Amino acid sequence: MEKGRIAIPSMETGGLDGQRSGHFGHCDVFTLVDVEDGEIKSVTTIPNHGHVQGGCMVPVNILAGHNVNALIVGGIGMRPLMGFRQVGIDVYYDATRPEIRPVVADLIAGKLPLIGDGQVCGGGGGMMP
Repeated sequence: MEKGRIAIPSMETGGLDGQRSGHFGHCDVFTLVDVEDGEIKSVTTIPNHGHVQGGCMVPVNILAGHNVNALIVGGIGMRPLMGFRQVGIDVYYDATRPEIRPVVADLIAGKLPLIGDGQVCGGGGGMMP
């Protein structure tokens, strides 16, 4: 990724040295990483509003409103995944690393795959068979 804004669901205060949330809908904050010329230029965080009525789409709208181009998840349901696809946010998958900095580096380096329909959660953070 040469240029854009990456969102990472994060625990506690987030940030580049923070820990990722295993499921985007249950994160405390989203860490936003701005990339230019393949380099990290700035890092900010925004709060997650959690699951309320229609809650699966709330983070989609929040991140779209913050001009996010890419999202890195360890788990996501089909409904929000479809929402991200509809607003043009690419969703990448990594369930192995809990640290934010290395998964951002992997995305910038082109090492993370787009999430497939067979990798979505069935709700509550459990992966579908």
